[in-house]
Amino acid sequence: MQKRSTTVTGIFRRVLFYIILIAIWELIYKVFVDILGVWKAYTFPSPGEVYNALAYLVKDNTLFIATGASLTRLVIGYIIALFIGIALALVCIKYKYVDENLTPLMLGLQTLPSVCWIPFAILWYGIDERSIIFVTVVGSLFSIAISTISGVKNVNPIYVKAARTMGARGKNLYFDVVIPSALPEIISGMRQGWSFAWRALMAGEMLSATKGLGQVLTAGRELGDISQVMAVMIIIIAFGLIFDKLLFEKVEKNIRYKCGLEKKN
Repeated sequence: MQKRSTTVTGIFRRVLFYIILIAIWELIYKVFVDILGVWKAYTFPSPGEVYNALAYLVKDNTLFIATGASLTRLVIGYIIALFIGIALALVCIKYKYVDENLTPLMLGLQTLPSVCWIPFAILWYGIDERSIIFVTVVGSLFSIAISTISGVKNVNPIYVKAARTMGARGKNLYFDVVIPSALPEIISGMRQGWSFAWRALMAGEMLSATKGLGQVLTAGRELGDISQVMAVMIIIIAFGLIFDKLLFEKVEKNIRYKCGLEKKN
C-alpha cells in the first residue's frame, strides 16, 4: 500500500511539473507575443496552437503513418548497430593491436555529427530507405562499441582471478564472468546508442525521406508552420522518454540489482 501511494505521489508530482511548464509557456506567449509584440505568432506558437497541430496530424493519420515508418527504420538500424558494435568491441577486446588502433578511431568517428554521413550514404545507396538506415546505424554503433569495450576493461580483476582459481578458462571465463560483470556499462551504452540512433534517424529523414517524423518536421518548416514543427518535436521527445523508461531503465536497474550495485525498490 505504501509503495502504491509513493508511486501515485510520484506521478502526481511529475504531472504537476508539466502543467506548470505549460503554464509558463502560455505566460511567455501572452507577454512576448500578444502584449509586447517582441515575437511574431509564426515564430513562437502557444500551447493551444501546438495542440491543434498535433490533433490535426492525428486526425488525418499523418502522425500514425510517420511514426510507424520512423520506428521501423529505428528498430532495424538499431539492431544492426547493436550487432556490429558488439562485434567490433569483442574484436578490440580480443586483440590488443586492434584495440590500440581502432578504439581511438571509433572515438573520433563518434564525435562526427550524423548529418555528415548523409552525403556519403546518398552517394552509396541513393535517396531511399537504405541511406536512412545506414545513417542510423553509423550514428549509434560507435557509442555501443566504445561502451562495451569500456565495460569489459573496467571489470574488477578480483572477479577474473577468483574465476581462474576455480578453473574457468577461455570462453567460459569470458562469457560466464567477464561479460556478465560488464553488463551494467554495456546496457548504459545500449541506452546511449538508442538516443544517438534517434538523432541520426531524424537527420536522415529530414533530408531524404518521403515519410516519417523527420519528413513531417521538414514539411512544417517548408510551410512555415512552427506549431507543426513543435508538435513533432514533442512527439519525438515523448517516444524517447517512453522507450527509455519502459525498456532501458528497467533492464538497467534489473542488471544493476543482480550485480549488487543497486537496491531493489
